[in-house]
Amino acid sequence: MQVALRALPLLVLSLILVITGCASKEKEPKVTTEADLYQAAERQLNNSQWQTAIKNLQTLEENFPFGTYAEQAQLELIYAYYMSGEPDAAIATANRFIRLHPQHRNVDYAYYMLGMSSFTKDKGMFERVLPVDITRRDPGAARESLANFTQLLNRYPDSAYAADAKKRMLFLRNLLARYEIHVANYYFKRGAYIAAVGRGRYVLENFPKTPAIPDALAVMVQGYRLMSMSTQADEMLEILRTNYPNYPALDKDGQFNDRYMYDDGHFNLFAWLTFGLFSKSEVTGFDTRELYDPQYIKAPAKSVN
Repeated sequence: MQVALRALPLLVLSLILVITGCASKEKEPKVTTEADLYQAAERQLNNSQWQTAIKNLQTLEENFPFGTYAEQAQLELIYAYYMSGEPDAAIATANRFIRLHPQHRNVDYAYYMLGMSSFTKDKGMFERVLPVDITRRDPGAARESLANFTQLLNRYPDSAYAADAKKRMLFLRNLLARYEIHVANYYFKRGAYIAAVGRGRYVLENFPKTPAIPDALAVMVQGYRLMSMSTQADEMLEILRTNYPNYPALDKDGQFNDRYMYDDGHFNLFAWLTFGLFSKSEVTGFDTRELYDPQYIKAPAKSVN
């Protein structure tokens, strides 16, 4: 009896080990073929099961690096990372594919996804769900995205992704130009007029034909006037008057209103009556997106019959 009692703990321990061993065996992944992994990943991508698809594509790449589906799986992995909100992983995977397969027939897709991923990599969680003026965001990601799309068009002008890349580049150029105007407005607040004029000139030289051009001209007129550089101010004013005669800072005679950049172009009666002692005019700068940028122009309200 005593021998049996002494052996009981050993018996219990043995049973635990057996049960644990069986459980661990049940959790081991089932051995499958390359085709099975790829087809499973395809189904998961179609069903927006990004994380599961990523695991299967990674498993396929690790176990069948030279298989039939290896290269295509790498391209699918770029897309899965992008859609799962992991742009850094998508960029790293795209760069690796370009490095390993520079002559691949679908390498243009990797360049395209570089542009797509780089633009979203700095987006925070709240920016993805809340309305945010992205023209005020740090432009680093937008510049990187524009460079990647430019590289795609330079290398593969006839790519199936070229048309979409051009549209996105137009958007990015407009965004970057508007960012420069925001910075110029900030410099006006700080009294840094030379810097403000420099931002306006940068827009004219680097982003011609963008909707920010009229504001860039106004920035330069205002900045030159504040620095008492009347000749340069008049030159910019003539360009503004000729090309944008309806610019809101111009009166009916085409003269520039130096007070337009204060209080959103509205007259501050209280500040005027109190000589600015109790209410100072706020420098709001120039922002005429709703007049010149199709993306921001509001559609006229429909009349009710």
